[in-house]
Amino acid sequence: MWITELPSFVYFYLGALLLPLLPGKARNVLLLLIPLLSGVFLWQLPEGNHWQTTLLGFELTPFYTDRLSVLFGYVFHIAAFIAIVYALHVRDLLQQVASLLYAGSALGAVFSGDLLSLFVFWEMLAVTSVFLVFARRTERAYRAGMRYLTIQVVSGLLLLVGVILHAQVTGSLRFEWIGLEQEGPAAIAGWLIFIAFGIKCAFPLLHTWLTDAYPEATPTGTIFLSAFTTKVAVYALARGYAGTDLLIYIGALMTCFPIFYAVIENDLRRVLAYSLINQVGFMVVGIGIGTALALNGAVAHAFNDVIFKGLLFMSMGAVLHMTGKINGSELGGLYKSMPKTTILCLVGAASISAFPLFSGFVSKSMVMSAALANDHHIIWLMLLFASAGVFHHAGIKIPYFAFFAHDSGIRTTEPPTNMLIAMTIAAVLCVAIGAYPQMLYSLLPFELGYSPYDATHVLAQTQLLFFSALAFVWLNLRGMYPPELPSVNLDAEWLYRHLLPRLLQRIMRRFWAVDALLRQCLKRGLVLFGDHLHTYSGPQGILAKTWPTGRVVFWVAVILALFLVLSLF
Repeated sequence: MWITELPSFVYFYLGALLLPLLPGKARNVLLLLIPLLSGVFLWQLPEGNHWQTTLLGFELTPFYTDRLSVLFGYVFHIAAFIAIVYALHVRDLLQQVASLLYAGSALGAVFSGDLLSLFVFWEMLAVTSVFLVFARRTERAYRAGMRYLTIQVVSGLLLLVGVILHAQVTGSLRFEWIGLEQEGPAAIAGWLIFIAFGIKCAFPLLHTWLTDAYPEATPTGTIFLSAFTTKVAVYALARGYAGTDLLIYIGALMTCFPIFYAVIENDLRRVLAYSLINQVGFMVVGIGIGTALALNGAVAHAFNDVIFKGLLFMSMGAVLHMTGKINGSELGGLYKSMPKTTILCLVGAASISAFPLFSGFVSKSMVMSAALANDHHIIWLMLLFASAGVFHHAGIKIPYFAFFAHDSGIRTTEPPTNMLIAMTIAAVLCVAIGAYPQMLYSLLPFELGYSPYDATHVLAQTQLLFFSALAFVWLNLRGMYPPELPSVNLDAEWLYRHLLPRLLQRIMRRFWAVDALLRQCLKRGLVLFGDHLHTYSGPQGILAKTWPTGRVVFWVAVILALFLVLSLF
């Protein structure tokens, strides 16, 4: 039946159009049905299914399926369903429509078989997602949303210019491996597309949109945001730049630098935003290595991260929803009134920390094994450091300062039932994938002969987690662990939120000072010129006197004579 063969994004876009026409309960039913039906239809599609058309002599493939795109399609459907369940109590039509359009745009991007279709959905991701930030309806959210949208639009413009150059050089818009090894215009196109992907992937110095906007979104909107944008960029890098060595070093840096900011950050959702960059770094390293094991590890970790990071964001969203607070300095002791949320948060913390029998362990170890197998020993040490660091700031800090630590005196209740159901679904998936990884491994794009549960991996990871926990306890008891302070931390965004405005203020002050000086000089010059004219043309000036007729005739004759002489030359 043709309706079951439509591209996945069509169901989400149609649903977004129908939502405003339905009352509250019917609207919730439609929201739940869309990812379920679309996911079932995707499951039934044969591999290699695609749509093709022609535009201006270029072959376009707006819908193409293979093992890589289908894997991301599955996890995006799962994420959309969980996030919709989590947000069922919300009666904000703006958020509901934006959420469907955003999830549909992410699906459209990963199933795009050509670069032009990718660009269209790339921009739709930016435009639709920003409303999840605006929906919080605060001044901070509006400002963060505008900064977010500006950076995302820049990414789209770079992608568009790169696509145009790529099409001129190659004569094709097919979305396949691009790389950075070309020369001439092809190299420029490759770098522009690479940077566009890097912005959405939150490369170092290009990452500030994520840590700026995600914590300012609504409690439910952040769940959608954490699932789609960066994972679409990971997919795009895996499709277009697998095996690019530069990605290994970029990814390793991404795994390490967020740790230092996350440890001192007070806003717990911002801690998770830094943790998101850290986890994406593991995926980027795997894509850069480019072997079958590394790519499988990268996309498997992307799959798992969507779920366990969503679970952590959901637990913090529940805290924010019930208490109105999200700063670690204002929370603590919530395990007494939110025990179920506490347990579910601990499952997410164990998963992101890569505890054995939890989902993070079965994917992160693949990337680290690939690094060792390809003699990237320094990179492996950086990943090891990052693994210990993520346990500190996401595995321990998040649950400790939110639910334990000092008793803040806040007494509340568990969040709405739909929130608990969504968190439970995510937690069950984290445990199921960790205990039975073949469920995920069977979906990976390459054949895999890898077993995560050998003695070496389990023992090494257990030791790492044990000593990392021991370090946290020792630092905390000695009072050396950075306390949660009511403060705002800026990293690279300091350049454009602090330094650039001050520089512009100084430049404009100098400009207006020079402008005032020039105006004053011009005014004085005009006054002097006027006075000078007045001496000749005023009532007592020489030009105001009555001249005899003979003298006038004489000077006219002189002027005519000069004119005749000059005309001879």
